[in-house]
Amino acid sequence: MAKPYAGAKVRIDWNGHVTEATTDTDGFFKLEWHTKTPAEKGWHPVRVDLVSDVHEGVYGEGKMLIPHATQYAFISDVDDTFLVSHSSKMGKRLYVLFTKNARTRRPFEGVVRHYHLLATSHAEGGVTSPFFYVSSSEWNLYEYLKEFCRNNELPEGVFLLSQLKQWHELLKTGQTKHQGKFMRIARLMKEFPHQKFVLLGDDTQQDPYIYKSIVEAFPNQVICVYLRHIRKSRKPGVEAIIEDIRKHGVEVCYFKHSDEAILHSQKTGLIKELVVTKGEPED
Repeated sequence: MAKPYAGAKVRIDWNGHVTEATTDTDGFFKLEWHTKTPAEKGWHPVRVDLVSDVHEGVYGEGKMLIPHATQYAFISDVDDTFLVSHSSKMGKRLYVLFTKNARTRRPFEGVVRHYHLLATSHAEGGVTSPFFYVSSSEWNLYEYLKEFCRNNELPEGVFLLSQLKQWHELLKTGQTKHQGKFMRIARLMKEFPHQKFVLLGDDTQQDPYIYKSIVEAFPNQVICVYLRHIRKSRKPGVEAIIEDIRKHGVEVCYFKHSDEAILHSQKTGLIKELVVTKGEPED
């Protein structure tokens, strides 16, 4: 039932840096500022206030990440990459969305362990590698996704989601054109030009095509791509895309169970822990 608020003035005051902006027609706003001294790395609480004589005391609180200079950074899709969502089947997707909540939904077996190993294997001084969750899901689902990640103890990360949708657009949920997702990932690549990235996705929708485009646009920044195999009908086409990605010297792991991905990460040096267990096949 969310409704975008266009033309609203907002103000952020973080660590003495006060900046204002005006929301666009879709309710989004962008704030940029430069610090006089290097900012402390890590997570910082922020508060954004609505500047209005009519609506007093309206504000939002969140956290801002200033990443440490870690060896790797990870960009992960959400639906059917770590959250079982049935993205390719609209009826089943909506059924799960409406009959389950953030505490009853489940991740794929082994994915939480894989993500924790990726986040911590090259950490120094307790500093974990950053995770960015980039999805075609809308901002309407932000609190839902945050609660799911918190409940399942996935690595804390920055969410980059799609524009808000209203109730009459319900059947289009999660179906945003992939160009928007490409642009959000490209933004990260441009903001951190010296960072090495690992991309994690699945074969239910457009991830293979998007990641191939990212590799072609930023050939020196992506070192590995992980794709979870969900749809049998997509396998031949995805395998052809994988060959194109590998031609750029980028590792690709096309896997069905997270244990396979963990073993690949261990062999390529992305994680350091030796894996000796093998789980059951996933749904």
